[in-house]
Amino acid sequence: MLTRRHLRIKVMQSLYSFLQNRNGNLAQEVDFFKKSYLNTFSLYLALLAFLKSIYEHAIDQKDLQKNLKTNANPLYPAPLVENKILQFIAQHPILINYIKKRKIKFWELDFDYVKTNFKALMYSEKFQIYTQRESPSLMEDRDIIAFFFKEIVAPSDGFYDYIEDKELTWIDDLPVVNTFLLKILHKIDPQDSNSLYFPEMNAGEEDPQFAIELLERVVVNNDALQEEMVGRTPNWDIDRIALLDAIMIKMAMAELLYFPSIPPKVTMNEYIEISKDYSTPKSNIFINGILDKTIKDFEESGRLNKSGRGLI
Repeated sequence: MLTRRHLRIKVMQSLYSFLQNRNGNLAQEVDFFKKSYLNTFSLYLALLAFLKSIYEHAIDQKDLQKNLKTNANPLYPAPLVENKILQFIAQHPILINYIKKRKIKFWELDFDYVKTNFKALMYSEKFQIYTQRESPSLMEDRDIIAFFFKEIVAPSDGFYDYIEDKELTWIDDLPVVNTFLLKILHKIDPQDSNSLYFPEMNAGEEDPQFAIELLERVVVNNDALQEEMVGRTPNWDIDRIALLDAIMIKMAMAELLYFPSIPPKVTMNEYIEISKDYSTPKSNIFINGILDKTIKDFEESGRLNKSGRGLI
């Protein structure tokens, strides 16, 4: 579910916290990182549980209208109840088991988020067009749920704030998990139970282990990496470099020195891209210049020992 870039971002955030706290404990920071990594799956389950709650609310609204025997209510939830994608998600036995096992009751306790987003969908022009279809195709069923999640739920400030308050590590994972879920929604086949994917998150796998080792390498070699920066920051006193920029440079240097299978170009491009989103407007140019010089220096001194695929 998480790319190496996202794992690098998590490591950067852990280092930012750790290096500001002089009494930090590396073992505890690694444990927190592992918890943060595994919590990504919990966020994915929470978003699926939200869609399940939307479906159940649609059923309640449909039953209410039937019992009141009135058409005065402009909300017309019947097409949503019959939506094959939403039905499939809400009735999926693995999701139901996860919700029960992990006691996911967010949306029962904070029902306003369900009602608000449900109404926003009902009143949307896209849904009004969808309701005019007598028998929507599977693609149309997919499209309306994808539209709901991408255009209504994901951009909602209230939903964003709720996720931020619910779990400390979720807010930085939200864009990645949103993108992952959106891809899943476009691929769901109600005839194939495996089309709703539940990725196994294991901190012992290769990518999270790379991230944990990167975190440990930077912490253990922090002083040495600080020295590596001296002389490679033209016109800048080492103490004046923004902490976040310094951390990204140290992480990149650690990859260059201690991770022989990662191509230098990959390392350089990753931290330039991360800096565009997480640091100052000119940080990517600054980091690009330092890393370019560092790679050349390491190559000339024979310290850049790289091996493996993709390095030619």
